[in-house]
Amino acid sequence: MSVVREITRAIRLILVLWVLTAIIYPLVMIGVGQVFFPFQANGSIMQNLQGQDIGSALIGQVFTGEQYFQSRPSTVGYSIGQGAAPTGISGASNLAPSNPELLKRIESQAQQLQEIGIQPTADLVYTSGSGLDPHITVDAALAQVERVATARDLSTDDITPLIAKYRQGRFLWIFGEPVVNVLRLNYALDVLQTPRE
Repeated sequence: MSVVREITRAIRLILVLWVLTAIIYPLVMIGVGQVFFPFQANGSIMQNLQGQDIGSALIGQVFTGEQYFQSRPSTVGYSIGQGAAPTGISGASNLAPSNPELLKRIESQAQQLQEIGIQPTADLVYTSGSGLDPHITVDAALAQVERVATARDLSTDDITPLIAKYRQGRFLWIFGEPVVNVLRLNYALDVLQTPRE
């Protein structure tokens, strides 16, 4: 008789904990996120001036035009084209530093950058661990200023303040390098050149 009572108690406890952790807690977190952090809770989706989604500020994407700053290369393949929502999955190539295929890819990337007038920096030739990094270092952005300015018929003095404006410091003030979000920077350039009505 006591075994049945203990089993019944255990089942009730499991059901109560399931309701708390699988239903109530997630609903509370969704509510808190929607009320206090709606932009972040909904994927940090950025929109252009026409109200169309242009991408997430949290996930990198490919920018192919000369008028745009280039992102880090990705082994998982960002969606192609400016304005396309990224659909890549997270992951690295897992190639060892001694792997000839990795060296070949890096040399090819560096050569492509030099051909279009960009001084290769580490984050413009190496992929990030996740393959989805939306940031480049300030040095990588500055290496691209002249090419972007020429393509947009602007002076470098018009673009450099935008890099400073969208610069993010080190994580917790000590980890990593100062970075620039590529999507935010490219969008700011598009807004800068949008004709005023």
